[in-house]
Amino acid sequence: MRFDIISVLPGLLESPFAHSILQRAQKKGISEIVVHNLRDYATNKQKSVDDYPYGGGSGMVMTIPPFAACIEKLKSERDYDDIIFMSPDGETLNQRIANQLSIKKNIIILCGHYKGIDQRIRDIYVTREISIGDYVLSGGELPAAVLVDAVVRLIPGVLSDETSALSDSFQDDLLDAPVYTRPADWNGHKVPDILLGGNTPEIEKWRHEQALERTKARRPDLLDKGE
Repeated sequence: MRFDIISVLPGLLESPFAHSILQRAQKKGISEIVVHNLRDYATNKQKSVDDYPYGGGSGMVMTIPPFAACIEKLKSERDYDDIIFMSPDGETLNQRIANQLSIKKNIIILCGHYKGIDQRIRDIYVTREISIGDYVLSGGELPAAVLVDAVVRLIPGVLSDETSALSDSFQDDLLDAPVYTRPADWNGHKVPDILLGGNTPEIEKWRHEQALERTKARRPDLLDKGE
C-alpha cells in the first residue's frame, strides 16, 4: 500500500514514519510512504504556495497551482483509490474508516496550512475529507501521520501477531478489556485469577464481559451506534 503525502512542511513527518511499526512496514515492503514538498511545485521565484483570500479577511489561503501540479504528476504515474484532505470539517476518523482504507492500494493525502486550501482543489480533486477530532491544529501533517498509523497497522503482515489488530479497541464497537503482565502480585495488587488458570474459553468470555462493561461506563455511544 502506498501513501503520497503532500505537505509544505515535510520535515514534520520525518520522525513519525522513521520508527516503530511504520518503519518496519516500510522495510518489509508492505507499505510505501512518500512525502512531497509542495514548494517544489511552486513556479514563482519565492516558492510561495499561499495568497490573500478573495473577499478579505484574516489569514492566507494555499493556492491551486502547486497542489494541482503535484497531484497531476502523481496521477500520471499510477491510479489512486482516494485523494484525502485532512480537515477539521471532514468526517471524524474512526476504526471503521481505518478498516475501509486498509484495503486500498494507493492514497494521496493533502496537508493544509494557514487558513486552508482553495476550495477548488477540494471540489476538483479531493474524494474524501477526514478529521481526527473537533479541534484545530496548525497543519495537516500530524493528522496525516495519525491516519497513516491507524491504517498501516491493519495491513496483513505488518504486526507480528496478526490477531493483535483484530482485538484492538473499537474493532467490534467495544473498548478493549484490561490487560495484565508479570508480576502476578505487585504490592498486593493482583492479576484476576481467571487469567492465571489457562481456561481459554472462560478467559475470552471474561474479556468480552470486561470490554462490554468498560464500554458501557466510558463510551456508551459506541453501543448505541451498534444497535
